[in-house]
Amino acid sequence: MRRCRGASALVVLVLTGAAGCGGSGGAKDGDQLTVAVRDDLPGIGLRGPDGEYRGLDIDVATYVAGQLGVSKDRITWKATVPAVRENLLVRGDVDLVVASYSITDERKRKVSFAGPYFLAHQDLLVRTDDTSIKGAADLNSRKLCSVTGSTSAQNVKEELAPKADLQEFSSPTECLTGLENKVVDALTNDDAILAGFAAQRAHRGKFKLVGLRLSDERYGIGVAKSDTALRNKVNKALRKMVADGSWDRAVRKHFGPARFDHEQAPKITETG
Repeated sequence: MRRCRGASALVVLVLTGAAGCGGSGGAKDGDQLTVAVRDDLPGIGLRGPDGEYRGLDIDVATYVAGQLGVSKDRITWKATVPAVRENLLVRGDVDLVVASYSITDERKRKVSFAGPYFLAHQDLLVRTDDTSIKGAADLNSRKLCSVTGSTSAQNVKEELAPKADLQEFSSPTECLTGLENKVVDALTNDDAILAGFAAQRAHRGKFKLVGLRLSDERYGIGVAKSDTALRNKVNKALRKMVADGSWDRAVRKHFGPARFDHEQAPKITETG
């Protein structure tokens, strides 16, 4: 499913391993798929000590790949971070991005999306014994940590807490360490991501979600810009995942232990 450019400047999808540019633009049995995912987010996308990837995004990507005719053992996982997700698609390094990837108008200038497949909300994670932060206004002059290139960081700068002392780190794990060591006062990210960290055995009892639901974050699957054929196939797979109960089982598996009050499967809107 790699992209090739011909003299006519048309961009087409080709199957990995096929010779030249062309192909059907759709996966068949035996084809390979390269998918960008997070490897540092418990419950979303986390690479374990055994090298295996686990999380909701992994289950979603695996299901979609299966509907495209690609078995799990033919998926190549590529770890990514928020700041480079668009570039991976623009360069053709990956076929799909399934990495807690919020659908935004700015990103849609560079890439296209299928979905959404999950609705999250920006929230705050604080230390359990901290009762001073109850809302966005309480962040003024406080040290707030977010991940470089994330929508959470952008929201803080533009709307939620412009007077906060925003500290941008390369990963939420670094933010969490800073919160635990009192280097920062709060960590902001999507509630699903924060719940995954708070539910980890090593962190249980140390942190709590404030429960603000500061924004709507619609997780979509990134595809190459204007690749309507692939987007439509992914949307079809997502609809089937919800209809046959696989989506609900995956969400319960990864968020159930955290007692996370997640939203129901959102309506697919990225169709044109």
